[in-house]
Amino acid sequence: MREFIVEADGGSRGNPGPAGYGAVVIDAATGQTLAEVAEYIGVATNNVAEYRGLLAGLRAARELDPTARVHVRMDSKLVIEQMSGRWKIKHPDMKPLAFEAAAVLPASQVTYEWIPREQNKHADRLANEAMDAGKRGEQWSAAASTAELATADAKAARAAAEAEPSGPPGDAAVGAARARTALAEGTASTAPGKAEADVRAARTVAAPSSGWAPADMGAPATFVLLRHGETPLTPQKRFSGSGGTDPALSDVGREQAERVGAALARRGTIQAVVASPLARTRETAGIVAARLGLDVSVDDGLRETDFGAWEGLTFGEVRERHPDDLNAWLADPEARPTGDGESFAATATRIAATRDKLIAAYTGRTVLLVTHVTPIKTFVRLALGAPPESLFRMELSAASLSAVAYYADGNASVRLFNDTSHLRA
Repeated sequence: MREFIVEADGGSRGNPGPAGYGAVVIDAATGQTLAEVAEYIGVATNNVAEYRGLLAGLRAARELDPTARVHVRMDSKLVIEQMSGRWKIKHPDMKPLAFEAAAVLPASQVTYEWIPREQNKHADRLANEAMDAGKRGEQWSAAASTAELATADAKAARAAAEAEPSGPPGDAAVGAARARTALAEGTASTAPGKAEADVRAARTVAAPSSGWAPADMGAPATFVLLRHGETPLTPQKRFSGSGGTDPALSDVGREQAERVGAALARRGTIQAVVASPLARTRETAGIVAARLGLDVSVDDGLRETDFGAWEGLTFGEVRERHPDDLNAWLADPEARPTGDGESFAATATRIAATRDKLIAAYTGRTVLLVTHVTPIKTFVRLALGAPPESLFRMELSAASLSAVAYYADGNASVRLFNDTSHLRA
């Protein structure tokens, strides 16, 4: 059975005011964009526009394959919670829309997930394009079918091959990236026909061949997630992020790293080591990698959250000095620690991008990621599709091991969490 991801959004400038929606259908196995829909709908509220975006996305998915499983991702908490059945639908304008959305596909085929706004940029852009047209007085709508996108992609590929016949294999990806950038910034300067083809090529690639076998996903990219060893701040449970003093390991932390290295050497499965740039993770990674006979790569995306003015303080001290900021931070993933720290939502966006990059680099391999509490919890949270508040419900010890496997169909499997058995005498 095929699996689609539907990302949808809607907006209203005035609430109620000029409104529009956008939706995109993505192949869950390949990440390819299969269809886009957007429309200016006149004067409406944000919630109505968001529901209209959901409806359009579900209908586009049904047109592609009415038997497919569909995973809906939206930044509207109201729509996701109502469609999931966790919130009651009280507003008279919402009930018929929700009923209509529920009837597009059988309930057993559709799941729902709330995502931060930063992860819903594609649908948001389409909705804003529709609203921009409405502001100009245009009754605007747009739809791109699979066939149209595939045709445009083929034309763009031929144009790229003719322009640079001797280029390396990666040139097509570079061209798509350039078109994607032009699309986001609105600066495409090529002739209209070619610009349209380039933009559509950036949105999708050709559909997989009929020989694709969904049941055979091949070897996954497996991330073994190691929290660094203890620092002098760890036993005191002080906030220690990427904006603090960057402490080194304590003697206990170095001993923990030695034990991790010995345990992983016995298993013999680690093929690469990647570490956060902070001192405690680089030191931990160096000790472990030496035992494994591997080099250490550094990736800035694995750094810990910046806790702003809370760096070096205990939870109790933060509660005493910044009670309002702390309460907001505990209640909202978008809230930042005092002093312009990094929100959990921003951390999740960074970790998701780092995850995708590392999956592409280490497909079929097992790689040790030496990082911190929040990144590891975020890897696990995203793999499980758990809500942001789940970060506060995980315990992660110093020098503990967790593991997540990522398959070619886009699915993830949490294999291990907070294992400290290797630290026992």
